[in-house]
Amino acid sequence: MYVDRVPNRNSKPCILLRSSRRVGKKTIKTTHANLSKLPLELIDQIEVLVKGGSAVRNFEYAFDVIASNHHGHVAAVLGTMHKLGFPGMIDPKNSRMRRKPPTR
Repeated sequence: MYVDRVPNRNSKPCILLRSSRRVGKKTIKTTHANLSKLPLELIDQIEVLVKGGSAVRNFEYAFDVIASNHHGHVAAVLGTMHKLGFPGMIDPKNSRMRRKPPTR
């Protein structure tokens, strides 16, 4: 099954819930439902479900935040230091510690 969006010349596209199968060299499409009058958000959710995804009623309740560690500012400083060449200034000799990428 899949959601098929069929364009129309002078009106909105027709949105259909379909399945297809092969009979010899021909492809036979079967229309199961016309979804055109549904809201676009609902059509997108149906498309996710048909593709094998899962539905979540409310995104905030789907996850439990256990801890939140701030790391963006540290990653920005380390990245800037590496772009400016600080490792070469601190340790001019090529070593394993100098080549070590910043941990994230």
